[in-house]
This record gives sequence, structure tokens and C-alpha cells, in this order.
Amino acid sequence: MTQLAEHARAIWQAGVDAVDSEKLVSSVIHATPQSIQIGSQVYELTEASRILVVGAGKAGSGMASGVVQALQDCNKPISGWVNVPEDCVRSVPSITLHGARPAGINEPTRAGVTGTNEIIRILQSAQPDDLCICLISGGGSALLPSPIEGISLQDKQTITRQLSAAGANIAELNAVRKKLSRVKGGGLAQFCTQSRLSTLIISDVLGDPLDIIASGPTVSDPRGVEDAINTIESLLDLNDPVVTTCLEALRQFTPATQTFEHCHTQIIGNLETAVYAASDKAQQLGYLVESIAHQELEGLAEEVGQSHASKFREMTQRNGKHVYISGGEPVVQLAATNVRGRGGRNQQLVLAALIDQITHHSDLSRCMEAGAILSGGTDGEDGPTDAAGALIDQQLIEQLLLQKLDTVDFLRRNDAYSFFKPLGGLLCTGPTHTNVCDLRVVLVDTAVRQ
Repeated sequence: MTQLAEHARAIWQAGVDAVDSEKLVSSVIHATPQSIQIGSQVYELTEASRILVVGAGKAGSGMASGVVQALQDCNKPISGWVNVPEDCVRSVPSITLHGARPAGINEPTRAGVTGTNEIIRILQSAQPDDLCICLISGGGSALLPSPIEGISLQDKQTITRQLSAAGANIAELNAVRKKLSRVKGGGLAQFCTQSRLSTLIISDVLGDPLDIIASGPTVSDPRGVEDAINTIESLLDLNDPVVTTCLEALRQFTPATQTFEHCHTQIIGNLETAVYAASDKAQQLGYLVESIAHQELEGLAEEVGQSHASKFREMTQRNGKHVYISGGEPVVQLAATNVRGRGGRNQQLVLAALIDQITHHSDLSRCMEAGAILSGGTDGEDGPTDAAGALIDQQLIEQLLLQKLDTVDFLRRNDAYSFFKPLGGLLCTGPTHTNVCDLRVVLVDTAVRQ
């Protein structure tokens, strides 16, 4: 790895470290035997009080550990259940971490339904003196499945796959998933109306809309069932039997009366947190920094990759060390299943950036000599692969010249993983136990140019 690539990786890692889920949770909870303060909210405790912890998300393991660490001095019984990906399961005192889906497959499963039923049981058992703490993070929608009447788990799996393949963004996906679920769109909070509920959120959605993060299980939903129906009708084949079944169930949907007087919700970490920390690290390494944490949905990964390559070329026209740090979440338009390969939006973005840089440079052998481009999911996942993303630098270009891979074909088939793996360009971290969208680093040091 070149020094520039090492710097890009260190800057990216600093952003991820800043949203460490265990540290974020433990820093906002302060406990004594008489009370627990969570952020600005104080909960009085009695002799009969119990602490019940539930939740779902990719950051669930770290968040649960943070709760246990912060409550060491409260001297109250703690128990709970949190749904996490299978590769995030670990031992946490008093709290069960339940593998609710396989690693790298962001879809609802039967195990997820079982775990959600247990979470519902725990909340229903809560008494007025108890305090329920709900831990929500990215990936919570797929990890917290509980289909409404008339819809099977397989129906939900199918409709989610179809929407994703059709290019639905996170808002459109959640509009449908919330209305097909008993617990999303504020439904989970309704199982806990006899007690107090404090929800801590690590946001993986641009702009931090509470009703969209993990499909908003403990907050009110401002959107009606019509939004879900319109999303399906505009994106999917209305002759498909699963689509028909879901539309019929939605049209028969009768919203129940909801209350949130017992709820308090706060965001404790987000994309801005990561971008700020990454920028600070870049400054420590001597780079002049330009950064942005996008607050609105981005376009296609290919387009975002091209814009980052353009930023790379712009910075090479200046003298010195420059870095552009961006946070966001593009979408990928999937190729037909008969040609589709392996990859994720970060790998697709970097491959598109590489192609754009090659296209705009007169000498392929020197097109990345002054810098590096990296894009990675802060959760350590990028599509159904074991990579968080990808990184390109001059060393990768040298490998590409030796192996003579067809960049455009790999991009067209969504097969960026297969492209980067033999070139050593994959960013592999394993689960990070956090999730605040994607973090990208484009850096240039003109002093290394030959």
C-alpha cells in the first residue's frame, strides 16, 4: 500500500472510530441507584425498577455493551434482547444478542421474526416503575421483521428485493416496509405504553429523519399508507402475484391509534460525526480539507464516482496536500440477474471513479500517481460481500496494467468485487459495530508526482 493509500485508510478509519457505538452510548448514560440520566432526560428509579433493553441494528452489539458499561452503578436488574447480524453476535452480560440475519444479506428472516416476537414480549411485560431502553441503528428494518396480517415473511422478502432491484431509495423502501409491519412506523412503542421508553439512535440515513431510520419503530409516522401504495405502483409489475397480495393488504390497512407520551428519542451519532472526525485526522496529517456530509439522497453510484474523480483532477491542479471528504449514500441500478456479478455501492462508486479518471488522463500508467480515492461503508459491509468498499491508487494501476482487466464490463455487470479482489483494491474491515452511511476520501499530494 502506498503512503497516500495509507493516509486515505487512516482518515476513513478515524471517521468510523468516532461513531464507535459502545462509546457513543456509554457517554450519554449516567446512572445512580436512584436515577438514570439518558441525554437530557432523567428517569427516577424505585426499589421495584428494572432496566429492560431491546433493539435492532448493525450497531446493536456495541450499543448493548455501552448500556451495560454505563449502568454498572445503578444496582438494578438488567435484561434484554437485541437483534443483530449473525457476525455481530457476541457475549454481553444480561442482554441476549440474537443473530437475526446472515452476514452480508440485508433481508428479513424467520430468525428475525422470532427475535422480534421476543422483543415484543419483553416490552409487554414492562411495568410503570421499569425503564425500557431501545437501541436503534442502521439495518434495523431488516433485523426487526413482524409482518401484518395477510402478508407472509416471504412476501416481505420478495417485495423488498423487487423494490431494491428497481432502484428504490431508502425513503421509498421504508414507506413500504413500515406499512407492512406491526412494529415499524411507531408500532414497537405501542407494546410498551405501561412503562417508560428511551430510544437511542445511531443514524444511517441522510438528514437524520427519525421516522426513516430503521423504519422508525418508536416514533410517529408522518406518511400514510397511500405513500406505500404509490411507491409499489410506480416501481413494480402490478401483475406480479406478490405485488398484488401486498397491495391488497395495504388497501385494507386500518391505522391504529398510537401514543408516544411515554417515549423519549435522541440521536447520539450520525454521518456528520464521522465526517468531522475524518476531517480532523486529515488536518493532523497535513492536508488542506474540504468536506461535506450530504443531507439529502444522492444519485447513482456511477455518477457520484465520476464527480469524485473530477474532484481528484481538480485537486491535482493545485500544489500541496489536499483532501476531499464526503459522506452520503448513492444507489445502484442492478444489472440483469443473468449477468450480474458481486459488489456494492461503494465498490461500484470507486470503479466508476477509476474509469472516469482513466478516460480523462492521457497516460494510464500515471493516472493515479498523485493520490488515492477510497469509499467504504462505515458498517464494514458493502452489498452481499465481505468488503466495506474499495480503494484505488497508483499501486492498483500498476496491477491493472499487468492483468489488463476490462473495467467497463465489470462496472456494467455490477461486478466490482471481482474486479478489485485480484488487484488488491478491496477495503476489508469486518463488522465495525456501527453504521452512519458511507464515507469517501479523495486525496492528492502533488509532491509525489514524478
